[in-house]
Amino acid sequence: MGIASLTERFRYHPAATPGRAEQHNDVRASLLRVAQDLNDVVPEGREKALMLTKLEEAMFWANAAVARQGD
Repeated sequence: MGIASLTERFRYHPAATPGRAEQHNDVRASLLRVAQDLNDVVPEGREKALMLTKLEEAMFWANAAVARQGD
């Protein structure tokens, strides 16, 4: 992997437009609703902790996709 590719992956990607900022908000709101719904159903324990971690990861990757999309 080249330096340019690594730099692009690790640099800060601000919301370039109000529409992108809204996409980030939509991603966060959607996954928060899922987390809240499942929090009420899933018993406490390691599996629940992993579930919440994976939802956070999904939020990260969805927001990375929004931030890294071409103009």
